[in-house]
Amino acid sequence: MRTATVWLFQTTESERCIFEVRLRGLAILALALAVWAQPVSAPPKAISVDIDGVVHPITVEIVNGALAQAKQEGASFLLVRLNTPGGLMDAMRSIIQAFDSSSIPVITYVTPSGGRAASAGFFLLEAGDVAAMAPGTNTGAAHPVAMGTEMDAVMSLKVENDAAAYLRSICAKRGRNSAVAETAVRQSKSFTEREALDQHLIELVVSEKELLAALDGRVVTRFDGSQVTLHTAGAQVEPYERSWREKIISAVADPNIALLLLVIGGLAIYLEFSSPGMIAPGVVGAILVLVGLTALSVLPINWLGVALLVLAFTLFALEAKFTAHGVLGVGGTVSMVLGAVMLIDSPWPAIRIHWTTAIALALPFSAITMLLLTLAVRARRNKVETGCEAMVGQIGTALTSLGPAGKVFVHGEYWDAVASQSLAAGARVRVTAIEGLKLTVEPVPDRKEE
Repeated sequence: MRTATVWLFQTTESERCIFEVRLRGLAILALALAVWAQPVSAPPKAISVDIDGVVHPITVEIVNGALAQAKQEGASFLLVRLNTPGGLMDAMRSIIQAFDSSSIPVITYVTPSGGRAASAGFFLLEAGDVAAMAPGTNTGAAHPVAMGTEMDAVMSLKVENDAAAYLRSICAKRGRNSAVAETAVRQSKSFTEREALDQHLIELVVSEKELLAALDGRVVTRFDGSQVTLHTAGAQVEPYERSWREKIISAVADPNIALLLLVIGGLAIYLEFSSPGMIAPGVVGAILVLVGLTALSVLPINWLGVALLVLAFTLFALEAKFTAHGVLGVGGTVSMVLGAVMLIDSPWPAIRIHWTTAIALALPFSAITMLLLTLAVRARRNKVETGCEAMVGQIGTALTSLGPAGKVFVHGEYWDAVASQSLAAGARVRVTAIEGLKLTVEPVPDRKEE
């Protein structure tokens, strides 16, 4: 019994040790599984969009698309990169309204070094929840400029006061220096990135690599007064994917390119009308003209420029029809150059047609147009050389006496003919008309009589 008891006691102690070891192993395994199953927090995500040209209606569409994508993908913020000389005030206001109504913070950032956010771009910079600039950039010069005709003093003052009040409202909501910002409108002042920071127009001057780290943990006050803490450390910034329409319109929004498309398209359409059945020139020309008109539709058009272009085409057509010794053609060329330069009503050189573009297009277009028109008019005036009409005026010989009907030999063929007077066989005749298969002829004096 004693031996058995000792054996049982020893066996129980051993099993207890084994059980404890297994229990510890299971505990470690359970802890490892719990750690493994713990969800790993994904890095924050952001969407970026570039405003790198003139601000116009297509820019509004691009910004709205970027905001929609950011909201759909649950982005933490929208990064708007600015490098613009300015643009249309209506388009600028639409973009700022989109910023204000956005459910996610908007970071406006002037980049790259050497870039600027001038005029309307200054308003966009101040409209961001956080305004930042890269080293070597500038902003300001936001005095409103009229399109086309000059405004009178009263209207100019009204527009200036309206723009200044709008900018003060934006800066006050964002907690920035509205008094200094207003000088950009009243006095067209500009600021370097360091001046803008020192005068509390922006919050940060950093490179783009440093931007996310500088934003992390910053508390921003939204336009509606709510506060949001930014979590940007390690954020994945994805660029906004523009639609095909946005890509095409953005690419041809330059009025110089739009004018080039219109000119080439117009020549292609004329080629189709002058040589019906080719099809390809007509299709290509129609596409180019429509794309060019679509691009110009987002820009302010000066109707005097349109009238000069119409006058140019009219003068080209008259040059081909009348003998003006090139005067009408030269007038058409000058009218086309002036019309092209005046076509876009804008104070910004960036969205105007350049003199070099206008001249480079007008000279070859004028030469080609007058050449094609001249060839077409001459072709219509030339005598018909094929078909029945070609017989009129041909000289032949009477095979039989014509009294007045008989046979004649004309153009290597035998014809029935009726003469205006009786003619002997062998007489020379001239065809004056043709009806069916019968000619009407008249006598031709002999060479000796001539």
